[in-house]
Amino acid sequence: MCGIVAHVTSAAPSSRTLDVLLEGLGRLEYRGYDSAGVALAGTGADRVASAKRAGKLVNLREALAEQPLPSATAGIGHTRWATHGAPTDLNAHPHLADDGRLALIHNGIVENFAVLRAELEADGVTFLSETDTEVAAHLLAREHAKVGDLAEAMRSVARRLEGTFTLLAVHVDHPDLVVGARHDSPLVVGLGEGENFLGSDVAAFISQTNEALELGQDQVVSITPTTVTVTDFHGNPAEGRRYSVDWDASAAEKGGFRSFMDKEIHDQPQAITDTLLGRTDLQGRLQLDDLRIDESVLRAVDKIIVIACGTAAYAGHVAKYAIEHWCRIPVEVELAHEFRYRDPIVNEKTLVVAVSQSGETMDTLMAVRHAREQGAKVLSIVNTHGSTIPRESDAVLYTHAGPEVAVASTKAFLSQITAAYLLGLYLAQLRGNKFPDEIREVLSDLREMPAKIQEVIDRADHVRQVAESMADTTSVLFLGRHVGYPVAMEGALKLKELAYIHAEGFAAGELKHGPIALIEEGQPVFVVVPSPRGRDSLHSKVVSNIQEIRARGARTLVIAEDGDDAVVPYADEIFRIPVSSTLLTPLLAVVPLQIFACELATAKGLDVDQPRNLAKSVTVE
Repeated sequence: MCGIVAHVTSAAPSSRTLDVLLEGLGRLEYRGYDSAGVALAGTGADRVASAKRAGKLVNLREALAEQPLPSATAGIGHTRWATHGAPTDLNAHPHLADDGRLALIHNGIVENFAVLRAELEADGVTFLSETDTEVAAHLLAREHAKVGDLAEAMRSVARRLEGTFTLLAVHVDHPDLVVGARHDSPLVVGLGEGENFLGSDVAAFISQTNEALELGQDQVVSITPTTVTVTDFHGNPAEGRRYSVDWDASAAEKGGFRSFMDKEIHDQPQAITDTLLGRTDLQGRLQLDDLRIDESVLRAVDKIIVIACGTAAYAGHVAKYAIEHWCRIPVEVELAHEFRYRDPIVNEKTLVVAVSQSGETMDTLMAVRHAREQGAKVLSIVNTHGSTIPRESDAVLYTHAGPEVAVASTKAFLSQITAAYLLGLYLAQLRGNKFPDEIREVLSDLREMPAKIQEVIDRADHVRQVAESMADTTSVLFLGRHVGYPVAMEGALKLKELAYIHAEGFAAGELKHGPIALIEEGQPVFVVVPSPRGRDSLHSKVVSNIQEIRARGARTLVIAEDGDDAVVPYADEIFRIPVSSTLLTPLLAVVPLQIFACELATAKGLDVDQPRNLAKSVTVE
């Protein structure tokens, strides 16, 4: 889940390539911030010019300010999330080979690196790092020495590697060339004029061009200033799909907010609006243009399995309540990394829904492949165009949330839930489970949600004040029922990710089955209260839960809709949300929890955009 970027230009050697690389790495640092490095090639050089430093990108920038690199015409850059080897200067990328004439960077894991390393050591190669990546660098140098063609050498190396990888390389013999290879790891081409780019995703080069080329699985790409050549690993010509990116560089910048997470929380009303945009025809019927699955197949579906990880899995739990209610189809929610290892029951009547913000989550991708091998149709809910999961799915629903840079997901969560609602309503329309006027009513409610989310954000000062006062808290519990249960789990996850304190979400009905033993004097407990206009018994049961924990000393932090006075006698703090239909409540109830986690972590002096040990896009399984 590292970030990679490359640039090659036809202009005279200058600092532009380094500037492009550093800007791209800044935009990709959400993918890893254990170390960063660059390598440059230029006409007449004897060695690749390289610099790398452990820690965040600022450390590399400071090193380059003290010891500038020479002008160049081609370069590669890398920001690392450590897998093989600790986050040190030596283990940082790029890795050099061929007496410093070749440099290589890598995203992924080479699973057979030990065998290959032993082979190279027997050949007299001395290794400087603990990484699997250095093995690929020396293999590539050896192959290049044989054939003199960097792309052919890359194809040869790619055929030998096992695991997941994107590799990029430059060589002093080819100062106007960058070669890359991808297998189960993301890589996209940026198309310029007199220059071209490569990146883990389009954020790497979005300030330079919004024209991109999507690469397929097991392909090698060579970019020069004026050409892009794509082949498979055996040298057969291949073509990528060209597309235009529909957002600009400003969407990936903070825009005056303290953090990307704060900005992305504020982006949520627009993210929901954009996800809903263009999904109905002139008659008000849902039309999901990217659903390439035949309607007869969807009508025959007798089970849906949602596969996802982390926050996306909690979005899947919300989807379960909605889809089962609207469509009367049983829905299972599976952690993608467990799905294929338990011999799941999947057949041609199963619809698998894969949820992933990046579209590159390796656990989810492998589950997608397994499901399709078993005959299931796969529909993906994804935010990133050109990513692997939608390309390997039978259909896709894009969420149109724009770039999400903060590692802790916010707007992706809400847009994934929204897309799942659209899917559920579409299936209900297709299968006749709901009358057209019923579907239009839900869609009308959905279209009101952006304004209601904005209302929650606008009146969140009380949440911020409470969070700041709790900076020394060591444990927070979260309770919810029905759709409030996955909201509680998501609230706990946000606090764990950002504040590094114990946080746990429970189904409120489980309290008396064990978790109530955790309640002691002063224990903060968030309670997501269902609407009193829904199932009255459910509301009253949750109010009873609040009474039970408060009687045992808990500090009760209650999320309740406007006008719900039944909670007032038992709540130490109340955070109000607008009235909405029960199934749509998660879009509102989770927002105070996002803000709470962000503010509490900020009060502790922590980096909310780059929490320790985490990265945004998990591209290793």
